[in-house]
Amino acid sequence: VIVEDGASDPKTYAEKAQKLVIKDRVNTVFGCHTSASRKAVLPIFERRGAMLFYQTHYEGFECSQNVIYSGAVPNQQLGNYIPWIIEKLGKKKFFIVGSNYVYPREMAKVSKGLIEAGGAQWVADEYLELGHSEWAVMVNKIKESGADVVLSNVVGDSIISFYREFINQGLSHADLPICATVTSEIEIAAMGPEYAAGSYTSFPYFMSLDTPANKSFIERYRAFVGDPAATTYHSLEAAYFQVFLWKQAIEASQDISAEAIREGIRGQSYAAPGGMVKIDEDNLHCWLTPRIGQWQADGQSKVVNEYPEPIKPLPYAAYGETADNLFCTRSGLDSSKL
Repeated sequence: VIVEDGASDPKTYAEKAQKLVIKDRVNTVFGCHTSASRKAVLPIFERRGAMLFYQTHYEGFECSQNVIYSGAVPNQQLGNYIPWIIEKLGKKKFFIVGSNYVYPREMAKVSKGLIEAGGAQWVADEYLELGHSEWAVMVNKIKESGADVVLSNVVGDSIISFYREFINQGLSHADLPICATVTSEIEIAAMGPEYAAGSYTSFPYFMSLDTPANKSFIERYRAFVGDPAATTYHSLEAAYFQVFLWKQAIEASQDISAEAIREGIRGQSYAAPGGMVKIDEDNLHCWLTPRIGQWQADGQSKVVNEYPEPIKPLPYAAYGETADNLFCTRSGLDSSKL
């Protein structure tokens, strides 16, 4: 194993990816977190023919023959979420807020279509820079907007500042809930559970899942890191199970080349902590089970909505899944350039 640190900087990610693929002659890299870091390294993997295993849920609108995507795409995270907010929570006016880069903007694009299709409306679509910590003005905008729900695509440390300012200005998740696409157990612990209790997140995996497989995963992870209180969360689980899918692909092809891994992983399935997962044969994304969790006072979620089985990933859901989108995965073309 060769380990490099991207330092949460897209330029550094690109430099490290070049080292791994060109100098170290690595066929497979597990890494990147934000879409900005993935976009920065993608040309390197495509030019050099190496494979990137990417574990974060992301905005879709991409399919590369050189990436295995084990995180959720919008139809697995928003397709269940927006209709549920409208129908079950009875919310009709959405204030969309996010960090200013590709993931929040593209998630907002998908959300707007779903909101309008559900007979609701979005009253604002606002962005602040990554890492922004002064949320007083934005929270005041939310208060004055007439919205009855906040759809948050805020990422990173800004999540903590946002939720704290939200409660400190007297807003309540009971009346005006934050419904997030990014907020996980990690951010809840960092901000203090009292700031998030009553809010919601849509993810395929929550630490609170009450299954033998997940309980075993949590116990083994805590033993591995030497911390009896260590927290698991969605990206950790996706990073974990994608290694087993990679292993199965190599066993199937008896070859560690990038080409063999790409072909060997199509259709591979694995019983992950969050349930059965499978790599789609056409687009190399992962079949996952959509879930919605409501955050509780103990920092864990209560799953309030869950699909009965994994669903097909549709990375181009905002435009409709077309034959052209599927063609790019089989032909090796980079869909972002089509």
